[in-house]
Amino acid sequence: MDNDTQLFQLLQKELERSQRGLEMIPSENFVSMEVLRALGSIGTNKYSEGYPGRRYYGGCQYVDQIEQLAIDRAKQLFGVDHANVQPYSGSPANLAVYFALLNPGDTVLGANLAFGGHMTHGLKVNFSGSLYNAINYTADKNGYLDFNEIKSLAVKHKPKMIIAGFTAYPRIIDWQKFKEIADAVGAFFMADIAHIAGLIIGGAHPSPAGIADVLTTTTHKTLRGPRGAMILSHGTVSSPTKKVERTKENIPTLIDRAIIPGLQGGPHNHTTAAIAVALYEASQPAFKDYARQIVLNAKTLADSLMNEGLDLVTAGTDNHLMVVDLTNIGVAGKEAEKTLDEVGITCNKNTVPFDTRSPFDPSGIRLGTPALTSRGFKEKDMKIIGRLIAKTLKNITDDKVKNEVKKTVRELTDQFPLYPGLQYDRPAPEIYL
Repeated sequence: MDNDTQLFQLLQKELERSQRGLEMIPSENFVSMEVLRALGSIGTNKYSEGYPGRRYYGGCQYVDQIEQLAIDRAKQLFGVDHANVQPYSGSPANLAVYFALLNPGDTVLGANLAFGGHMTHGLKVNFSGSLYNAINYTADKNGYLDFNEIKSLAVKHKPKMIIAGFTAYPRIIDWQKFKEIADAVGAFFMADIAHIAGLIIGGAHPSPAGIADVLTTTTHKTLRGPRGAMILSHGTVSSPTKKVERTKENIPTLIDRAIIPGLQGGPHNHTTAAIAVALYEASQPAFKDYARQIVLNAKTLADSLMNEGLDLVTAGTDNHLMVVDLTNIGVAGKEAEKTLDEVGITCNKNTVPFDTRSPFDPSGIRLGTPALTSRGFKEKDMKIIGRLIAKTLKNITDDKVKNEVKKTVRELTDQFPLYPGLQYDRPAPEIYL
C-alpha cells in the first residue's frame, strides 16, 4: 500500500472525519489499537472451514487455538455453555438461527422495524419476512413495549419463535416477560443483544443468558470489537454428524450446523482474532466503568436535550441510545441528519412510534453515546453536546449559528484525541504488522 496514495488519502480523510466530529450513531464505536492490529493480522491468510479440531483443511493448528480462545472468552463473559464466533455479521447470525430452528413458512413474532426492531426480525422485504410468516408487535403510545399486545399476538398466531432485542428502544428489556409468553405458546425465545452486549457484560443491563433459548450479538457496537457476530446458547454439541431433532437441548448442535455447512464457508480468522482481543478487553475491570459511563452519558444527554425543549421517545433512556421526535420543532429526520452532519455531529434519521412520515424521511433521529464514551467524554460534555444539537436543529437554516456550532464541535473534539499518532498519509502505518 506504500504507493497507493489514492487509498491512503481516503483513509486519512476518514480518520480526520472521525477525529474532528462527534460520532453519535448508537451502533458505532471506536475499537482499540490492539483490535485494529489483530484485524489487520496474518489471520486473514488462512482458510479453515469447520470448527477447532474438525477442519476440512490442514494447517489449522494455530487458528484452532485462536478460535477456541475467542469461544472460551465469550462463554465465560456471557455465562453460557456454547458460543459460535464464526458468523460474518449480525444479520447472518440471525439468519443462522432461523435456519437452525425453523422451516420456511413458520411463524415468527418480532418487533416492527418502525418501533425499534431490526430488519431480520420480520421486515417483509427481508429474508425474515419473505421466507417466514412474520408477525410484528409494536409499542404503546409512549413508545414502551406493550406486553399485552405481544402476548395477544403470540396466543393468536402461535409463533415457532419469538424475538426480543432492538435497534432503537431506549429502555431496559424485561427478558422474563418474553420468556413467559414464549413458554406459554411453546415457542423458541431468541434474544438479539447486538446493541447492548457491552452493557450486559459491564453490568449496565440485565442479561438474557439462562432465560432466552439462544442469543445473537454483533461484536462491534457497545462490545467495542470488530465487525463480526456470535451466537450463544446453553447445552453442548451432541453430535457433529448425526441428525438431531429441533429441541432446545440440541440448539448448540443445530446452530453449529446452520453456520457450516448450512450457510457459510471459511470463517474470517483475522476477525476471530480481533473478537478474542475485544473479549479480553471486556473482561477487564475498566470495562464495567466504561459500560456504566455509557449509560450515565446517555441519561445526561437525554436530560440536556429535553431541557432544551426536544421530545424524546419514552421521555428518556435507560441504555446507550435515545430517539428524538422532532415533530414539535417542525424539522424532519432527513434534514436533521444532514444538517447535524454539516456541523460535525453524526447521527441517523429514525422513525418514531406511530410515525406519519416515510421511513426514508421520518420524524426523528437516533443518538447514542458508546463512541463518545470510548474517547473519554463525560457528563459535563454531554450537557454541552445536548445544547449544541438543540441549537442546530432550532436554527437549521441559520448559517451563522451552524458555523458557531461547528467551531465549538472542533474545539470539543480536540480535547479527546482519537488514535494519537496514527496516520495513513505516510508509508507503512503501524497497524500493518
